[in-house]
Amino acid sequence: MATLILPSDWINNWETSGRHDFVQLCKGLTEITTHDGTNLTEKQSHDSTIQDIQSALYELCWQVVQGNLKLDLAASVLGEVKEFRDDMSSILADVFCILDIETSALEERHKRDQYTQLVGACFLFVPVSILKERLDPETLESLGLVKQALLFNQKLVKIKTKLFYKQQKFNLLREENEGYAKLITEMGQDLSNINSHVVLESIKSLIGCFNLDPNRVLDIILEVYKDRTDQDEFFLSLIKSYMCEPVSLCHILGFKFKFYQGPNEETPKALHHIAAALLHHNLIELEDLYAHLMPLDATIVEEHKREMLEAKQFARRLANHLPSEKSDDKEKEEKEKEEGESNKPPDNQKLGLLEALLSIGNWRDSQAIMDKMPPFYTTFHTAIAQALCQLVHLTVEPVYLTVEPVSRRDGVPKGEKGCKPCPLRNESIPLPAESFEDLRRDTFSMLGYLGPHLFHDPDLFAKIVRLGKAFMKEYQSDARADKDNMEILLSCFLSIADQVLLPSLSLMDCNSSGMSEELWGLFKRFPYQHRYRLYGQWKNETYSSHPLLVKVKDQTLERAKYIMKRLTKESVKQSGKQIGKLSHSNPAILFDYILFQIQCFDNLIGPVVDSLKYLTSLNYDILAYCIIEAVADPEKEKTKHNDTTISSGLQNLAAMCGAAFSKYPIELVGLLQYVTNQLKAGKSSELIILKEVVQKMAGIEISEEITPEQLEAMAGGELLKAEGGCFDQIRNTKKSSQRLKDVLLDHELALPLCLLMAKQRDGVVFKEGVEKHPKLVGKLYDQCHNTLVQFGGFLASNLSTEDYVKLVPCIDILCNQFHTPHDAAFFLSRPMYAHQILSKSDELQKEQAGQQQMVHKYMVACEQVMAPVHEAVVSLYPPGIWDDLRPQFYATFWTLTMYDLAVPHDAYERVVNKFKKEKDNYTAMQDKLQEEEEKQKEHVQRVLHRLKLEKDNWLLATSTTNETITKFLQLCIFPRCIFSAIDAVYCARFVELVHQQKTPNFCTLLCYDRVFSVIIYTVASCTENESQCYGLFLCCMLKTVARWHSDCAIYEKECSNYPGFMTFRATGSNGENKADQVDYENFRHVVHKWHYMLTEASIHCLETREYIHMRNILIVLTKLLPLYPKVLNLGQALEFKINKICREEKEKRPDLYALATGYSGKLRSQSKHMVPESEFHHKEQPVCNASPAGQQNGACGMDKPLKSPVPRSESAEYERDHKRRMLDSHSSLPHSFSVKDNGNKPKDSASRHYTNYNSVVRSKSKERGDRNTIAGSLKSPVPRSESAESERDYKRRRLDSHSSPSHSSSGNEPKYENTQHGRSRDRNDRKRFHIVSDRDSVTQDPKRRRGENGTNSSKRSKSTSPSSDSTLSAERSRAERTSSGSKKDSRYDKEKRSDKKDRRGRSGGKEEKKQSGSFRNRPYYEI
Repeated sequence: MATLILPSDWINNWETSGRHDFVQLCKGLTEITTHDGTNLTEKQSHDSTIQDIQSALYELCWQVVQGNLKLDLAASVLGEVKEFRDDMSSILADVFCILDIETSALEERHKRDQYTQLVGACFLFVPVSILKERLDPETLESLGLVKQALLFNQKLVKIKTKLFYKQQKFNLLREENEGYAKLITEMGQDLSNINSHVVLESIKSLIGCFNLDPNRVLDIILEVYKDRTDQDEFFLSLIKSYMCEPVSLCHILGFKFKFYQGPNEETPKALHHIAAALLHHNLIELEDLYAHLMPLDATIVEEHKREMLEAKQFARRLANHLPSEKSDDKEKEEKEKEEGESNKPPDNQKLGLLEALLSIGNWRDSQAIMDKMPPFYTTFHTAIAQALCQLVHLTVEPVYLTVEPVSRRDGVPKGEKGCKPCPLRNESIPLPAESFEDLRRDTFSMLGYLGPHLFHDPDLFAKIVRLGKAFMKEYQSDARADKDNMEILLSCFLSIADQVLLPSLSLMDCNSSGMSEELWGLFKRFPYQHRYRLYGQWKNETYSSHPLLVKVKDQTLERAKYIMKRLTKESVKQSGKQIGKLSHSNPAILFDYILFQIQCFDNLIGPVVDSLKYLTSLNYDILAYCIIEAVADPEKEKTKHNDTTISSGLQNLAAMCGAAFSKYPIELVGLLQYVTNQLKAGKSSELIILKEVVQKMAGIEISEEITPEQLEAMAGGELLKAEGGCFDQIRNTKKSSQRLKDVLLDHELALPLCLLMAKQRDGVVFKEGVEKHPKLVGKLYDQCHNTLVQFGGFLASNLSTEDYVKLVPCIDILCNQFHTPHDAAFFLSRPMYAHQILSKSDELQKEQAGQQQMVHKYMVACEQVMAPVHEAVVSLYPPGIWDDLRPQFYATFWTLTMYDLAVPHDAYERVVNKFKKEKDNYTAMQDKLQEEEEKQKEHVQRVLHRLKLEKDNWLLATSTTNETITKFLQLCIFPRCIFSAIDAVYCARFVELVHQQKTPNFCTLLCYDRVFSVIIYTVASCTENESQCYGLFLCCMLKTVARWHSDCAIYEKECSNYPGFMTFRATGSNGENKADQVDYENFRHVVHKWHYMLTEASIHCLETREYIHMRNILIVLTKLLPLYPKVLNLGQALEFKINKICREEKEKRPDLYALATGYSGKLRSQSKHMVPESEFHHKEQPVCNASPAGQQNGACGMDKPLKSPVPRSESAEYERDHKRRMLDSHSSLPHSFSVKDNGNKPKDSASRHYTNYNSVVRSKSKERGDRNTIAGSLKSPVPRSESAESERDYKRRRLDSHSSPSHSSSGNEPKYENTQHGRSRDRNDRKRFHIVSDRDSVTQDPKRRRGENGTNSSKRSKSTSPSSDSTLSAERSRAERTSSGSKKDSRYDKEKRSDKKDRRGRSGGKEEKKQSGSFRNRPYYEI
């Protein structure tokens, strides 16, 4: 019944009806026991009735205190109610006690007075003695029941003290010793056949007969029980029948424990057993007994903290001395001593009771004690840990028998020892687990309390691991029923692995290799994310959670230092065994230190990798995690301190990754996924790891310095590439490459990695490299690009045709949907199209055999496969692009490779000769190589036949040749020639092939002229590797040009009557007329012009003082060295500039100094192969037959007859043509940089790879000017009269005419012109070429010569290296002398030339100075 509240109507109508209602209420409350007692227990009914009556009386008295009811009326009612119960006086006294407390706190004094008057009115039916017990002394004083409250308090304290502390008298003399003697005799008899009830009756008789104290009798019973613990059932039944209250038994037991709490006392195990048995049978309560046990919980917490502090101090002591063999022996002795102390029974009654509880299977009370202590403090003691292991054994045994065969039931890894489970002596133990679901009931919690101390029982360790393996097998099966429960169980097993299995492995003393392999059987079924999380918790958190683990960690670290200090190439086997043994239990700590050493010392990589052969599978997996953690460490910098190169630590880790992953069966998915995630985050530094892994596991090497022999071998088949295309012949990569391929396909990482690397190239420049040094940006770009090429090559060579076609999307999806750059998209899809063509051709060939049919079927296959590609590429560019190029031509260029164009016969022969030394493999390898060579030869023939049939549809006749060549270079040649070294060779070979096929509307001469004329912008926009490729491309182009230049017969055979060398088309001409072609001598003039332009561009780049320009041009020049320079004066000018760079950069930029010094030495060695200009091309320029005006319609963009390639000095037409050519050269810039105009933002990634086509479209209006440009650059020589000058004098003036290619005027101008324009030159900084000309001087024009050589100078003329402005003046002077002979210039002509030259020098100097400054102020990738 709820709390009663008297209605206000009762109080207001008290005398009429309220009094009667209240009396009836109280009467009804007293009778409720009679009516409802059948439904409630006696005690519950009694308590409820008293509470209801107290509430009713309280409400009535409170109304009196409030003044709502008169005092006499309430007193009369209370007197009447008193008769309803015998204890009503006590109930009313309780109500007065409550009101006493409440009214004493009220501020209204009149309410307190009302209360005292009410109590005084009830003296008649409430005894005074009861009021004195219940009410406050001050209230009693106000009522007059006591005289003074203070004296009453003092007397009350004395009485309570006397009653509490004074011992009750007991007549010990009444007890007879004979009774105790008989009692002991009775308890000491054989109890096996005696019932406890019979003994209990005898005890009762002895107590009554000899007046024995019952408590002393109970104490004697416990003493006898302590000596006869084997009779648990008898004594527990006797005590249960004998005892009256559990508290008394608990006090007697507590006094026994206190007896053994002295300084040198040790509590007997039997006493702990008795207490545990009594707790187990609920005869006493744990909370009552726990208060009697020592030490206190606070003391235990302090002890745990002290142990942790001592462990950390021990670790610091270890760190302060170098480990040795003697120190190892001392450590073992100390360890054994510590183990002996830990195995010694602890002087801790709580732990002794816990051990006893666990031994009898009382998990409930054991868990309660463990919860009161620090984590793993209880199981730190061996006896407790073993007792808990015994209990876990019994709970898991049923489910273990269902999942493990009987033959392996007791199987423990070799070398392990465990305790056999024995059954408990009672049935009140945790319920055994019959299924995996039952393990959640008690087993997992027991293992959680056990923690790292499972190492005491390897048998149980193996059982838990095998249960986990059986569960994971069921979890991974398709027929799992309850997914939610399975997920919960999975989380439980992961927690056990984290908190129990891995820490226990760290503490195992025995050789735990078997346990490690057993644990790997479970872990390998977890996803790598779960495994790496477990390893991270183990390595970074678990070792700091327990004193033992803290000590083990530091001991392992010291041992690792000892081993690594002695690891060499000679001691790999011995050190490897030590590393393997140490890694079985604590691999993470060991590997962390080893990787730290590798980051510091790269010479440790080889010995460390060789010493890892003794690791277990689990150790290899942990090694992979540790490598990833070391690479991803945010505290480690990815670059060196100068931020220009990748850090050596990262490079060492990458090299170690490649070596270890290729040599040992380490799972790769975690490492590859990490690299993928880093690419998604816009970070490319870690790509060096992928590069090393692919190189070592697949044998695919991307080298920056590839030899010509290797480059030639790269054009062959897969076998030739493997044997002749790499520096290091990596053997036996079949298994490792298969592992890498399987991981990429199973986890679907191949295509994402390719696409992310292709996009990250732009990200390196525009996102990642915003705040980085340009040198580092270039290295990261090259690393990203090289890794893409390497990874794509691995996929193409290792994936089957079906897998590759299934993996790589078609070209339009790659470019339009994934936004992949076009060069990378074609690089990825190129093998797919090749596979499809070959597969389709083979299918068609099976239908009908024959050589002719084979070629025909191949053509049909090409048409079927490439038709969709031709349609797809149309969407890649605006429609205007295809006005000049056909999509078929574009697709053909991008889908072919060097393998399709030529057979490297020399490379095949070299590799075969190399294998002659290996007699065993020679025959087999020779047969394979010959078969591959023959197969490639047939393939090349089919491809060339295909190109011959397609060439007529490649280029449109409606477009101008100038625009066609521009777009061909812009969209095809330049993007691909810098992609890779073999692509550079391919581009040069493709241009030659297009020429050899006599492709209509293709001007070979114009194409070569565009390539060689202006290379400054291309060189400035390249990275280091791109410069290597670009230089190789120019070298291959020059190689073709040099072959044509070397012999007139070769030129006539390969160039004469070819459309690419037509100068104009007469009406009805078919290209067979000699007059329509460029003759051999004119071609030599053009080649000299190209060499001259290369020199001019090279010196310009060297004079910019920009690091990127200078480095790139030195790389390009090194690649060109076999073929350039060939002209003596050009080589001398270049040598002078290189020597100057060596002097200036020796202390400033050592890397540039190294490049320049290397090139300078090679250049000097090539000087013997250089020839004078007169030998390079005939300077006697024959007269060309003029063509009729109506026939002059140039096919190569030339509207005039072919003239000398050397510009005439005083020709305004040449000035216009030269400027147009410089402007027109912008359209042929490579696509590897983005164009910025006046600070505009760079374009998107697509515009970075392709020059804005709109500029080309807008320039169509200048088509006529473009044609004039080419005409100006390829003019035929003007007839000149016979000169009286000797050849030596002419050579001297020819050398004098080349001045330094700076942006100021030439220092070789006549002196009166220098004086007129006010120009001075520091001649001390320029090298002069001295040519003796005393005997061969020509007196035809002495004044002019004196002006050229200086009036006060010696007869030895001095000149500087060619420059951009002085080149024009020198060429003009030479043209003057050759055209007009000995004719003197008029004064008007001289003044006119001086004015033009002055204007051009001022304007040109400012523009070029501004341009040079802009190069210095921008990063190279924004030029």
